[in-house]
Amino acid sequence: MTIELIGITATQETSNAPSEHNRVDGISAQTEAGVPVGPTVNPEYAARLARAHEDAGFDRVLIAHSSATPDGFLVASHVLQSTERLGVLLAHRPGFLAPTLAARAYATLDAFHPGRVAMHVITGGDDVDQARDGDFSDKTTRYRRTDDFLTVLRREWESSEPFDHDGEFYRVRGAWSAVRPTPGGIPIYFGGASEDAIRVGGKHADAYAFWGEPLDGIRERIEQVRAAAAPYGRDPRFSVSLRPIVADTEEAAWARAEAILDATRERWGTTRRTFGLDGSNAVGSQRLLEAADKGDVHDKRLWTALAKVTGATGNSTALVGTHEQVADALLDYVALGVTTLLIRGFDPLADATSYAPVIELVRRGAEQRLALATA
Repeated sequence: MTIELIGITATQETSNAPSEHNRVDGISAQTEAGVPVGPTVNPEYAARLARAHEDAGFDRVLIAHSSATPDGFLVASHVLQSTERLGVLLAHRPGFLAPTLAARAYATLDAFHPGRVAMHVITGGDDVDQARDGDFSDKTTRYRRTDDFLTVLRREWESSEPFDHDGEFYRVRGAWSAVRPTPGGIPIYFGGASEDAIRVGGKHADAYAFWGEPLDGIRERIEQVRAAAAPYGRDPRFSVSLRPIVADTEEAAWARAEAILDATRERWGTTRRTFGLDGSNAVGSQRLLEAADKGDVHDKRLWTALAKVTGATGNSTALVGTHEQVADALLDYVALGVTTLLIRGFDPLADATSYAPVIELVRRGAEQRLALATA
């Protein structure tokens, strides 16, 4: 069983300095418990963080997207040039770049770094963030647009002859690209929890991504996506995103979790007001909040307290424990059919390094389970 581990990159350092020294002068997409410091784009730090992920055994790093973050294609190029084998999962929000242009941009990046590029399609659950880039369409419209976008994008990647397309949002005549993905292709990851998301993702996704819900919720969602994909002859892989908080002892891990929660409470309100962050109209956020309302801890060690504080704006549930305990909890998701684990912490550089034992334990555990299943 091949398990894929994905981390997250950043171009700006963060600090956990006391609040009197904190300043909110940029969005830190990587951690809620610290504040961004230094330039928004720090090439040396970005390269060091990427290499830390590569050394720890990660397969890829996510390059996240918002209306305020640096250009993802340029960040991806820097990460790929700074490492030897690490791949990128480059987030893309359809609607702002023509699908033919996006297809060629991804294919060009893949041509320079064969087999190391993947696309993460995020249709956008936050109306406020969409509006910052001039998009005022509602979510239903955005998902229809994403469907049309991905139809054209795949044809641009796969067509050896010029093609026409007449869709609801995109019309092209004689479209054709001289650059196409290298053998193996560029996998499309897809995120979203609404009925529209499942319908569109089932049609197009190679890997469908979920936030870290309790196990029963993930089991339910896997069934939903498989049912949506079946009419198209698709059998997507599945990804779960979690925020492990690890330490040498369980007691120390929970103490660290409480410190992270306190720091998040201290600064999140200011960040949220300043940048209008709000995940309340995203179904994925609603699902995390519903779980949080039922209790702070689910299954063995899924901790949802941070989701309450942040309004579940993004990936905000954690696994708390020792390296062995967290690896065991991750393997419970693998047992449901999850083959991609996106894990990121609250101190990006230190956590990326500290996850190395977890990654080794997860890979070993997955192999052992496969061996038992085929014995």
